[in-house]
Amino acid sequence: MTTSSPFTLRLFEPDIGSEECQAVLRVLESGMLSMGAMVETFEDAFARFLGVRHAIAVSSATAALHLAHHVMGTGTEDEVIVPSLTFVATASSVVYTGATPIFADIIGEQDLNIDPDDVAHRITSRTRGIVVVHYAGYPVDMDRIMHLADQHGLYVVEDASHAPGSDYHGKPLGTIGHVGCFSFYTNKNMTTAEGGMVVTNDDNLAQRMRRMRSHGMTTVTWDRIRGHAYSYDVTDLGFNYRIDEMRAALGIVQLNRLPASNKRRRILMENYLTGLSQNCMIVVPFGLGVENVSYHICPVLLTDGMMRESVMTDLRNRGVQTSIHYPPVHLFSLYRERYGCRSGMLPITEDVTQRELTLPLYPSMCEADVEHVLDALEKSLTTVATPKGI
Repeated sequence: MTTSSPFTLRLFEPDIGSEECQAVLRVLESGMLSMGAMVETFEDAFARFLGVRHAIAVSSATAALHLAHHVMGTGTEDEVIVPSLTFVATASSVVYTGATPIFADIIGEQDLNIDPDDVAHRITSRTRGIVVVHYAGYPVDMDRIMHLADQHGLYVVEDASHAPGSDYHGKPLGTIGHVGCFSFYTNKNMTTAEGGMVVTNDDNLAQRMRRMRSHGMTTVTWDRIRGHAYSYDVTDLGFNYRIDEMRAALGIVQLNRLPASNKRRRILMENYLTGLSQNCMIVVPFGLGVENVSYHICPVLLTDGMMRESVMTDLRNRGVQTSIHYPPVHLFSLYRERYGCRSGMLPITEDVTQRELTLPLYPSMCEADVEHVLDALEKSLTTVATPKGI
């Protein structure tokens, strides 16, 4: 399904077809639109997919992250270590609890994930937890992160928004830390338009997160419709982080096609890597994963960050949409002004974020589309790198 666009190739296209449309229509016709049987079915299917005890569907990955920190008891005296190379919600979900985000650097241009060595250097007596982001679906070194957590009595939250279907030593990402959080935003590998999932093997945490997503209520409307309860108590100051039946119906269909979609992404990445390997003006992080990888995005690094804006403009003129993943969170005004963050505190992150360029990648692309992007990129780099008048 496509929409009108000035681009020959957009950055992403949601993989939505007639099956999703029919699933949503059936929900609308049922008259049960809020959390009900479809949400339960979606949660059960996602838990089975990951091999995890509990999966709780929520309104967004931001909600999932906030719930994770909240049920861990994180508060105003605490610090939580996070990467800066991520979407801002990874840090803002810590701020919601009153805690202070402590930013750690990444490993390098070949591995854009958080550096366990730098994490270790930033642990203090106030550190309460660590958040890892599996950038583009490639796994963080979870053995080292979990060792640090065990050594210092910390909790670990996996922001697996890029990583549904990715593995680490045979374990699904999102199931290794204490809590895993997933995004189903429109541009993700599987989408419910808006929505997310929080997963855990801890029964107590799961019970609290289920209650907290719906105002701290001991029962929800679906319980009362089925006659399982007639009233409810409120035991905590919770939130309205519920997901609806229509999004859950979308999620069920999308989850079923996720393995095939990820496999297709891998094939496209193989083609990208083959073509990009000959370009001396491009560095390609990670490469092909040795295990299952979701290949959420195709990030490349320009050798000269000063060229990026010109390259993006030239690619746009050639019909190819690109993006940046991401501006460094620690240099946003909020984090500069409130927490004293500054340029130079994360040198590797700051270098990479000046050079990173994200190329189109989605399952409905064909091999000719990749060739088109590669050809346009080569021409753009040549055009931008060649001084005028020569």
